[in-house]
Amino acid sequence: MFFADLHIHSRYSRATSRECDLPHLDLWARKKGISLVGTGDLTHPAWREELREQLLPAEEGLYRLKEEYRLPWDSVGLQSQPRFLLTGEISCIYKQAGKTRKIHTLLLLPSLEEADRFSRRLEQVGNLQGDGRPILGLSARDLLELLLDSCPQAVMIPAHIWTPHFSLLGAFSGFDSVEACFGDLAPHIRALETGLSSDPPMNRRVSKLDRFQLVSHSDAHSPQKLGREADIVEGELSFPAVRTALETGRGLLGTVEFFPEEGKYHLDGHRMCGGPLSPEETRRLGGRCPRCGRPLTIGVQHRVEDVADRSQPAPVLPFQRLLPLPELLAACLGRGEKTKTVQTLYEQLLAALGPELPLLVQAPLDRVAELAGEPVAQVLSLLRQGQVSWDPGYDGVYGTPRLPGTKRKGPPLPMAPSRKEEE
Repeated sequence: MFFADLHIHSRYSRATSRECDLPHLDLWARKKGISLVGTGDLTHPAWREELREQLLPAEEGLYRLKEEYRLPWDSVGLQSQPRFLLTGEISCIYKQAGKTRKIHTLLLLPSLEEADRFSRRLEQVGNLQGDGRPILGLSARDLLELLLDSCPQAVMIPAHIWTPHFSLLGAFSGFDSVEACFGDLAPHIRALETGLSSDPPMNRRVSKLDRFQLVSHSDAHSPQKLGREADIVEGELSFPAVRTALETGRGLLGTVEFFPEEGKYHLDGHRMCGGPLSPEETRRLGGRCPRCGRPLTIGVQHRVEDVADRSQPAPVLPFQRLLPLPELLAACLGRGEKTKTVQTLYEQLLAALGPELPLLVQAPLDRVAELAGEPVAQVLSLLRQGQVSWDPGYDGVYGTPRLPGTKRKGPPLPMAPSRKEEE
């Protein structure tokens, strides 16, 4: 069994950390306990040159970092080298049925050679050098056709499918079904990425999504954000095996999830005027902000309710909602996540108990209490049981947990929009 995080970005994408390079991605994959991580940005020529220079072929369709580029880190737990799989995100902006569509898709390819061939085809459509996640005036359906013509083994997964502004089912620029978006090629779409603001039960209220595998990834714009969502896969490490798991469910054991309330677009609201608002409140207000009268940003929960045809979800694969360990420690200590106090304790816990994801899921609570204090162990116990209340996220503002016994202050004030994390 291993964790896989396939949707990430390199430093060649806009608003990303300068540390989104291969050595730091490899390092943080080890810290998080991730065995398989996406390269991100496979269409960017400079990034592909770095991949070619710094990676070595490993199992079929996978790569590993050359030893001379590895950053040192000693810990129990994951000792083998993380593997890399060629991935990238593309933004399609186009008009269909009288409406502007903005659809983000995640692509998986089996080799650098295939990535080169596919990128040469895309260069005839738009500029690939300006952004690791290029924006193309191509329909999602036509992008899929081009991808399959270039590499029949490739996989396309619609990304963060409920995000209001840039997704397959988003309230402002999406569709009401996979078929409406991809037409005759819809059968080639077999998996959907749920995004940070929804979880599997929310998606399983929509019967038209029953045939799809539900997958989860971080969409990380910095290495430290790896693994905030991930797939749990059983079987061999190889491109064909991972593709089978994602497309058929054979070998897909479940997912690691954000609490959807923490996602930036869970509820409705208007960032500059405060919030959040429930779908019922939004409907009562006619979709307008009660303070400024402008249209509210319709959140994921609202959009799911609009599309759902079940009051209760169909059965789902096992999943575990988690709070990133630095965030948990910061709340318990009343310090910022990047402060020396929090980072030192974080490294001490990993050194003693192993990488972050296995630690959060299964580390003995008595050992956590011994190393980090009883409040940390108590909060971790509540997280594992899902017993956390929230000030939910809305319109680009992350939600904040209300954790008993912690020193965290109230919810954040409205802030200017950030492009660092799309979902």
